Amino acid sequence: MHIRFLALAGMLLLSSVHAANQAIQLPSPAAPVRNAAELKERIAVSNAAVKPAESSRPVAPAATARQRASAAIDNEADDMQLLAERISARLAALRKNREARPPVSRKQPAAAVAAAAASSNGHPRHDWSYEGESGPAYWGSMNPAWSACGNGKRQSPIDIRDGFRVNLEPVQFDYQPTRFSVLDNGQTVMVNLSLGNTITVTGRSYELTQFHFHLPSEERVNGQSYPMVLHLVHKDAAGRLAVVALLVEEGEPHGVVQQVWDNLPLESNDAVMATVSMDPAKLLPARREYYTYMGSLTTPPCTEGVLWIVMKEPIRLSSQQIALFARLYPMNARPIQPLAGRRIKESN
Repeated sequence: MHIRFLALAGMLLLSSVHAANQAIQLPSPAAPVRNAAELKERIAVSNAAVKPAESSRPVAPAATARQRASAAIDNEADDMQLLAERISARLAALRKNREARPPVSRKQPAAAVAAAAASSNGHPRHDWSYEGESGPAYWGSMNPAWSACGNGKRQSPIDIRDGFRVNLEPVQFDYQPTRFSVLDNGQTVMVNLSLGNTITVTGRSYELTQFHFHLPSEERVNGQSYPMVLHLVHKDAAGRLAVVALLVEEGEPHGVVQQVWDNLPLESNDAVMATVSMDPAKLLPARREYYTYMGSLTTPPCTEGVLWIVMKEPIRLSSQQIALFARLYPMNARPIQPLAGRRIKESN
C-alpha cells in the first residue's frame, strides 16, 4: 500500500512538471514503479532533463524587446528635456529683450501725432505750399529732411540792411547763349539751362543750372519789397550753392523773360524744350554792385550754407509780363527770416 501511494504521488509530481514545462516528454505508457528507490531515480532523471530544456529556451528576443522599449522611452525623455530647455532659454531671451525696451505709452506724444498726420501712406508729405497748413510756418514739421525750415539759424530770405560797405570783388559772369526748357513745377515757373554758363566769385566757379521766379520779391532792401524777383541758382563741383537774385521793377518788356512766357507748358510738371536758344547774360542789370550774405534755400528743404548775391540794380519787366506770372502764382514768396547776427556786406 505504501508503495502504491508513492507511485501515485510520483505520477502526480511528473504531471505537474509536465504542465509547468511542456518541453518534457515522458515515455508512454510509463513503466510501473517497483519501489521508492526507482521512483527517486526517475525523478532525478526528469529533473536533469528539465534543466537543459530551460537553459535552451530562447529568451534573448524578449529581453531585446524590453531593452529597445526602455531605450526608446529614455530617448523620448531626453528629447523632451532638450525641448523644454530650449523653450526656457527662448522665453528668457524674450523677457530680457522686452525689459530692455523703453516703455511705450498708450497715449502718443504730440510730436508723433503730428508726424503721423503729416505723412501719407507712411511716407513724409511733400505737398508744401505758401499758405494754410502746408505753408511756410509748417514746412519744418512736414518732413524730417526739412527740419532746417523750422529751426535753422541761417535762413533766407532776409531784410537786407546795415551792410558793411567794402570793396567787394566783382562777380565774373560767363554766360553764353544756350538751350533751355521751361517747367511749371507747381510752386513756380523754372527755366533749366544746358551746361556752359558760370560765375566766379571768392575764387570759386559755379555753374548756372536753373532760374525761377517769385512774386512778390522774397528779399527786402531796407524794408522795401519789389514786385518780383528772379533767382539764378548755381552749383560748384563740390555741390556748394550760390544764388544770384535779380530784383524786378515795373518798366519796359524784358526780351529774355518773354522767351520764357512764350514757352510756358500747357500742363504743370510738363517741361517744354524751346526751339531757340537763350542768352542769360541779357538778364543781368548794367551795374554789377551787389549785397552778399550766407543764407539758405527759400523752399524746402531750406538747406543752409548758400552764398547769396543780391544785385543792387533791379531789372525791369512790363506790367503785362508781371501780371501773366501773377495769374499763375499770385503769391509764392517765403516770409522774411531772422537775421540772427549774420554779417551782410555790400559793394561801395
